[in-house]
Amino acid sequence: MTFFDSYVPLSDAEKDDLALRVKERKLKRKAFFLQEGQVCHHYGFVVSGCFKTYGVDAAGKEHNLQFAAENDWIVDISSFYADKPSKLFIETLEPSHILLIEKTDLLHFYKQYPKFVRYFKVIFENKFVEMQNRVLQNISSTAEERYLAFLEQYPRLSNRIPNLQIASYLGVTPEFLSKIRKDLARK
Repeated sequence: MTFFDSYVPLSDAEKDDLALRVKERKLKRKAFFLQEGQVCHHYGFVVSGCFKTYGVDAAGKEHNLQFAAENDWIVDISSFYADKPSKLFIETLEPSHILLIEKTDLLHFYKQYPKFVRYFKVIFENKFVEMQNRVLQNISSTAEERYLAFLEQYPRLSNRIPNLQIASYLGVTPEFLSKIRKDLARK
């Protein structure tokens, strides 16, 4: 449970309680953490690997909303807290190892250890800021600006994520993404 120590120092009792309640899961490439129609019952902490969160439109086209890799969290927050079926998919892009916290256990930590409320509040606020920035970029930025923002937000992922996935995130075709990269290389 060393990932918490870097954000919130934990007592031995808190570490022991966390170790009892957190579950580990290893997933192969192209495995689902969550599928549309399922209720999201876990927060997932990415120990290793990479995930994409996406929706599918009526024509069957995927639209990537975000990525998560090492030391990041994955969850469909709306489904998790409302206990309603998800409209999203969360899928691995490479073999992954995650730690899972169920909702009842998370609520236990909130009640027993107030520092977890602060910790998850910061996580939630940071994700909210990311999503606000993404919406603003989509309505007011060029594709090149969106690509540069992607590189800034996910600096370690540009070589790990296939171009098709990055293009979906940016809302462009893979061919247009290649053109953007070539244009940037010439500058």
